[in-house]
Amino acid sequence: MERIDVAVVGGGPAGTSAGRAAARQGADTVVLEKGVPREDREGLGPDSTDAAGMLDYWVDLMDLPEAIPEDVILRELDGATFAGPTERITIRETGMGSSYPDFGFTFHRARFDDWLGERCVAAGADYRVGTSVRDVDIDRRGTHTLTLRDGHEIETDYLILADGPQRTITRGVLAEFVAEQRLHNLAANRANHIAYQEYREFPPELFDDDLIKFWWGSMPGHTAYPWVFPNENCVARVGLTMPIGLDIDEVRNPERYRLLEPDDTTVPAGKEYVERLLESEYPDYDLDDFPLVENRGKRGGTETYPISSTRPIDSPVGANVAIVGGAMGATSAFHEGGDHVAVRTGKIAGSLAGAGALDAYNREWKRAVGDEILRNVSMADVVADFEPPDWDDAFQSVGRMLNDGRFSPLRVPFSGRAGLSVLARYGRAKFGYRNDRYVQIRESEYAV
Repeated sequence: MERIDVAVVGGGPAGTSAGRAAARQGADTVVLEKGVPREDREGLGPDSTDAAGMLDYWVDLMDLPEAIPEDVILRELDGATFAGPTERITIRETGMGSSYPDFGFTFHRARFDDWLGERCVAAGADYRVGTSVRDVDIDRRGTHTLTLRDGHEIETDYLILADGPQRTITRGVLAEFVAEQRLHNLAANRANHIAYQEYREFPPELFDDDLIKFWWGSMPGHTAYPWVFPNENCVARVGLTMPIGLDIDEVRNPERYRLLEPDDTTVPAGKEYVERLLESEYPDYDLDDFPLVENRGKRGGTETYPISSTRPIDSPVGANVAIVGGAMGATSAFHEGGDHVAVRTGKIAGSLAGAGALDAYNREWKRAVGDEILRNVSMADVVADFEPPDWDDAFQSVGRMLNDGRFSPLRVPFSGRAGLSVLARYGRAKFGYRNDRYVQIRESEYAV
């Protein structure tokens, strides 16, 4: 049996950040990543699928000690466009203090993950790709034993779970500490959204190289929306996120959604949604004018992946177990993933585990990213019941508060009744989640 100090399950942004941080503390650390193939990576690597860019203040929130390499960044962004059925606004600042000089950037996720992996190895961690964990034997008062797919066993003092929103290993570990019914809302078909995207080359005259675009109220579902994100040259990622298993018969007023058609008997598949978006947004062009870039993505220029859309959970740190990133629900469908919170929570857990102080993890992740999670959870609640006209009202109100794409407090009184109502509901939602009430499984609930 192999004996180590810190074992990390999952080699994405949260896992490699945890591994690097633990190794820098002098801990004997291993990061285990099952590995998946991609068109834009040689060999196996983490499941590097994400559509979002990186906003300015997210760079600071990640707390990286060095700048992200230039070959990872694809486009510097000047703003974001939000479109409702008839209203459209473009914001030019996030309104959050940041050291990053621009609005943000889009980036090559596989290169980003590989860079994080290289930093992890350089710090002294053993990063094993192509290694699946079959089982975890938990000892609440001692060490934990991981059995790998090939039968190899690893005994570890500290266990960090970074297996993403599917929680393939996490749910089984949590079942050791909390009743099964408390894990019901963490099941993949309840906790997650499904995302689908395609890499397509745009006609040069249609390619906005400095704006990310979102369409709200065009498809049904809680925080369901399509997007276009510019990449290098004239390539953009066109995709969407939507709830898993949405029944079209449960959709109120389906005729209001422009990406639904009268003869739809089921919610369209992601591919159909993308084609309808392009046809609707660019009616003078054919789909052939937006060819797939087949050497990108998971396969043939496309990819499907889950995004955590649940509220976060604490970790059973009394048993020397920490859960980070998407596995803990720190990422969000509302902002299309969350590499920034994955990196930061992983770094915190790894540093504490490496120093033998993991008891502080639940407190420290809230200190670092609690405000960010609170904003996302609260806003998702506010818009949960929005229909297309509500999005138009909201964007019209926000537009009245903008001056050249930048928020102006002096314009708030002119936002109208709808705008003031949304602000009030957002304030009430945040107040309701005060004192960390956005956490759905607290540390005190675990039997350790």
